[in-house]
Amino acid sequence: MAITAEVVKRLRDLTGAGMMDCKNALVKADGDFAAAERILKEMGLAAVAKRQDRATDNGRVFVKVGDDKAVLVELSCETDFVAGNEQFVELGEKICLVALEKGYGEVNDELSAMVNDLITIIKENMALKSVCLYDLGENEHASSYVHGNGSLATLVVFKADSSELFANDLVKEFTHDCALHVAAYTPTFLDIPSVDADYIKEQEAIFTVQASKLDKPEKVQAGIVKGKLAKHLGEVCLLEQPFVKDDSMSVAKKMAEVAKAAGGSLAIREFAFLRAGVASCST
Repeated sequence: MAITAEVVKRLRDLTGAGMMDCKNALVKADGDFAAAERILKEMGLAAVAKRQDRATDNGRVFVKVGDDKAVLVELSCETDFVAGNEQFVELGEKICLVALEKGYGEVNDELSAMVNDLITIIKENMALKSVCLYDLGENEHASSYVHGNGSLATLVVFKADSSELFANDLVKEFTHDCALHVAAYTPTFLDIPSVDADYIKEQEAIFTVQASKLDKPEKVQAGIVKGKLAKHLGEVCLLEQPFVKDDSMSVAKKMAEVAKAAGGSLAIREFAFLRAGVASCST
């Protein structure tokens, strides 16, 4: 039997062993698929497949910013002990680098194979849950923050009238603080215009029911609903939230203040955060 890439991949899918281990086993077995599978089992390398059903409730998230892209990655495992393992951390960082280099915005066979290779070494089930890639355009900059031991990672993409603005110390501090702010406040939307109409309708319905229970005229109730909605949107929209380092003003007002002092214009294009244990990027 010819030892083709397809045969190697089929053996890897069946056993969960690393690609090179599968190829070596096939070579040793002179291309005999069943014999190669047996060799892997004898070497203890096929045990990965048995681990696939184990829950991966622990793990950590990673973030990496490149020249023209940024990426958020979640890598999960069975125990918090492995989540702190040096090889596990190195794998997460390597996945980020590969995703940036090759422009990967989702989990694929190449990245999954990297995870499977480490499973054969550490002997614990792992899974690559999320890979979220963000392109950075001209005059754009991404700031990132990782909380604690990788329980939460954030990313904020800024746009300025000139890339030189991001070299300003005030702007550097502000962009970093915004990434910290997202970790602290985990906003749902960027600003009020970006809020989904159905979401606003749902909140209005909730506040209308609440107001209807008050012994107030309908006109007053309508005003209460309007006030509650405005307050709520101020809590869930990033630009409307009180800035984490100065709650006397909103993020939008602080950004305008910093941009003016730096002699340019500054805006937030988008933001994202990823929690360990949640297999999607929230924006």
